[in-house]
Amino acid sequence: AQDAGDYTCDSGDQQTTASLQVKVLPVLFNKELKNVEAEEGGTAVLHCEISKPDAPVEWRKGGVVIQPSDKYEMKLKGSIAELIIRGVEPDDC
Repeated sequence: AQDAGDYTCDSGDQQTTASLQVKVLPVLFNKELKNVEAEEGGTAVLHCEISKPDAPVEWRKGGVVIQPSDKYEMKLKGSIAELIIRGVEPDDC
């Protein structure tokens, strides 16, 4: 973290120094994903809420990382992460 390090207070006659360590908080889910249904050919939207706004998230399907494309769009608005799936097909399940 950029604020971590040694800080010194200097009185002119004496100095005292302390080290600041910044503990990085884990990114937790305030609201988890919920199951959704979509009609064939339609659009499905999955969204969840994370505890640290704008923290990068990774979307996966069956363990494979999803890359942005015409079909998949990822949005991160503050603490809300969204995955938009366009033109859903039965084999997208």
